[in-house]
Amino acid sequence: MRIAVLREGAPGERRVAATPETVKKFIALGADVAVEAGAGEGASFADSDYAAAGAAVGDRAATLAGAGIVLGVQGPDPASLGGAAPGAWIVAGLNPFGERARVDAYAQAGYEALAMEFMPRITRAQSMDILSSQSNLAGYKAVLDAAAEYGRAFPMMMTAAGTVSAAKAFVMGVGVAGLQAIATARRLGAQVSATDVRSATKEQIQSLGAKPIFVENVAGIEGEGAGGYAGEMTPEYQKAQAELVSGHIAKQDIVITTALIPGRPAPRLISDAQIATMRPGSVIVDLAVESGGNVEGSVAGEVVTRHGVRIVGHRNVAGRLPADASALFSRNLYNFLSTFWDKEAGKPVLDEEIGDAVRLTKDGQVVNQRLLGA
Repeated sequence: MRIAVLREGAPGERRVAATPETVKKFIALGADVAVEAGAGEGASFADSDYAAAGAAVGDRAATLAGAGIVLGVQGPDPASLGGAAPGAWIVAGLNPFGERARVDAYAQAGYEALAMEFMPRITRAQSMDILSSQSNLAGYKAVLDAAAEYGRAFPMMMTAAGTVSAAKAFVMGVGVAGLQAIATARRLGAQVSATDVRSATKEQIQSLGAKPIFVENVAGIEGEGAGGYAGEMTPEYQKAQAELVSGHIAKQDIVITTALIPGRPAPRLISDAQIATMRPGSVIVDLAVESGGNVEGSVAGEVVTRHGVRIVGHRNVAGRLPADASALFSRNLYNFLSTFWDKEAGKPVLDEEIGDAVRLTKDGQVVNQRLLGA
C-alpha cells in the first residue's frame, strides 16, 4: 500500500498530514510512504527529516503514482490527483457540507473520500478525532489572540505605582475549544466565567476554577444534541439566555465564542447592540467566524473594530500553531488507519460503525447518509 502525503494547496495552510514520526509508524505497518517535496515546510519539518524516516520525497506526480491512500489536512483538488490508484482513499478534513461540489468531484473521479471530521464521537474513536485535537489548540490560541489585541494585562498586578485589575474573560460554548480557552485564560490570570446550553458543562466549568453563567428555571436547559453537540433551544430559553448574557457581556473585557452546529450556520450569540455595551478596548474572538460567525459584524480573516471593541476573526486558528497542530492531526490519521490495518491484506479494512460514518463516496457515488439527507 502506497500512502501519499501532499503539500497543502489552500491559502495560508501551514499544517501537514503526516510528520516524520507518523511516517515511521506507517512504514512499520508495511506501507510505502511518499511525501511531496516541501509538504512539511510550513510546520518546520524538512524534506530531509521525511527522507530519514524512510519516505520517498519527490514532486506531486511521483508522490501520487500508484498511491492507494492520499493524506491531506484539507481536501486536495480532485483535478490535482492524477496518477493515484483507481478507487484511492482520500483521507483528510474534507468540509463535506461547505465543499459539496468537491465531494461530488471525488465521486465522479472514482475516489473513496473519507471525511475525518465525520468521525463518530465514541470512546474508541477519540484518538482519531481531528475536531477535538484541532479545537483544543484553537481554544488555546484564541486566548493568546485576545491577549495580543487587548491593551491591558490579564493578571492582577500590585505595583508601587498602583494596582492593575485582572481582566474579566467570558467563554461562550464549553466544548473542547471552550474548555481549553477557560484553562488558558485562567493560567494567564484572568477572572473567567463561561456559559453553555448544556447543563452537564456546569461542573466542567467549575472544575477549571471558572464561574458558570446559566439560565435557571427555564425549560430547555439540558440542551444535549446528537454526538455531544449542543441542540436547538426553545424560544423561551433563547430569550432568557439572551437577557442573561446581555447583562454579563457588558461587564467583560474579553469574550471568546466557540459555538458550532455541524452542517448549519453558526448560531448568532452576540448582537451589535450587545457589543455596544462593552467598554472600548475590549476584545471578542469569534472562533466560528468561518461558519458564519457567532458575533454580528465579525469578518473571516480580519480583525475589525465596532463601537471601540476589537472583533478577532482569524481563519484556521489551529493552523496558526502549525507544528503542534500537524503533530496531533497526523496522529489522528495514523490512529485511524492503523486501527483498521489488516496485515494479511496489507491495507486498512474499515468496519461499518466508523467506516460508514466517515465514508463520503464509493464506486462513483456519494454514499454518506448525512450528505444525502442534507
